[in-house]
Amino acid sequence: MIAVRALSKSFTTDRGRVEVLKDVNLDIEAGERIAIVGASGAGKTTLMHLLGGLDRPSSGSVFFADKNISRFSAQELDVFRNRSIGFVFQFHQLLPEFSALENVMMPALIGRCHEKEARSRASEILSAVGLAHRLDHKPGQLSGGEQQRVAIARSLIMSPKLLLADEPTGNLDSVTSDEILALLDRLHAERDLTIVVVTHSEKVAGQMDRIVHMVDGFLEK
Repeated sequence: MIAVRALSKSFTTDRGRVEVLKDVNLDIEAGERIAIVGASGAGKTTLMHLLGGLDRPSSGSVFFADKNISRFSAQELDVFRNRSIGFVFQFHQLLPEFSALENVMMPALIGRCHEKEARSRASEILSAVGLAHRLDHKPGQLSGGEQQRVAIARSLIMSPKLLLADEPTGNLDSVTSDEILALLDRLHAERDLTIVVVTHSEKVAGQMDRIVHMVDGFLEK
């Protein structure tokens, strides 16, 4: 499903050029669950951003179903991300002024779905993640675990094939973390998702099908 070839990423700072990723090669099969682990600064999140088209590589390519997304225009990338990839982050990134339902509707509205259809999809997916009773609550009225469930629902409303999760349990207590992991496990089975998780947690990594280690911008072999 995903093929990463000779991927490198560098940034220019006041101190000169910093290489964050160095000649990374990786294959991810459809339906696979992968954990990317490594110390802070190893390049895990940068790799995830490149996989999801949130950033562009300095060199190398990311192929998604044989399409080189590294060569997409900005508009093509916007459409690709909206339709093909779901994103979940550690701090939820929900819009505080909108309800759970409205937050989940957002990708569908951006994707030009009719409002009625977007509302129906959002309600359905929120029910699927156990939040049918919280549709009209704003993020500030929800617990951390509930906010993460809303974020997961939002990531899935466009029925993506790939879910990218950056420390999805990093801001949660152990009990809530277990609930989120169980939810991701169920959604993976029900929706035939490919899941890539960046994590510091051995427990989270241990639930994936494969663990990939990053050290100083390289994938450990």
